[in-house]
Amino acid sequence: MNIIIKRMRSQIDPRNNRLVQKLIDDGVIKSSQVTETMRSIDRGLFIKKADESIYFDSPHSIGYCATISAPHMHAYALEWLKDYLTPYSHVLDIGSGSGYLTLCMSAMMGFTGKVIGVDHIDKIVEDSIQNIRRSHSEVLSSGAIEMYTADGRNGYPLYAPYKAIHVGAASDGIPQALLDQLDVDGRMVIPVGLPGSTQQINIIDKEKNGKVRIRQALAVSYIPLCEREKQWPRSM
Repeated sequence: MNIIIKRMRSQIDPRNNRLVQKLIDDGVIKSSQVTETMRSIDRGLFIKKADESIYFDSPHSIGYCATISAPHMHAYALEWLKDYLTPYSHVLDIGSGSGYLTLCMSAMMGFTGKVIGVDHIDKIVEDSIQNIRRSHSEVLSSGAIEMYTADGRNGYPLYAPYKAIHVGAASDGIPQALLDQLDVDGRMVIPVGLPGSTQQINIIDKEKNGKVRIRQALAVSYIPLCEREKQWPRSM
């Protein structure tokens, strides 16, 4: 992993490092693992805009009524999941969008195992593959990351169970399919709540006996986890 990161860092925009340092100073990033990962992957490669704002701590549109989350939300997600992003694990990223967090999670695992990214709009998935290829093409050819067009509410059963599941859109409840695909001793991070109402990040841990423990971590505002036609009617 260190060799890969050193090679990637030579291509990193200095503004990316300043963004990461701000997240450290703000107390969002607390661990060396998340620091190393977010410094090694240039967020700017995952946003189509080419102005200074791509390195601000704010969300950005990626088209099709979808966004790349603000950097502080990506950092929180990685901190919550870091102990579950273990080498050779299977990990699921629902609403993978730009592919940025998908790649970060693979990096946290040393580019071993498999991270599955799922989004329900073909063009978003195609764009995310191109973004990842620009940043680090080897993870695609090695199979460490695979991106699929599918309804994220159903998870992705083929590679289940998953040691970690991240959901990047708000659900009105916790989808049973995702709970079923979460491995024992695994963790899921999912925003729960209705659009326009208070949403909460739920951190869900599945114990060895199959029981789940849920705690709320943060109030957020995410786009809804919904059917493709509702998000982007022109896909019909």
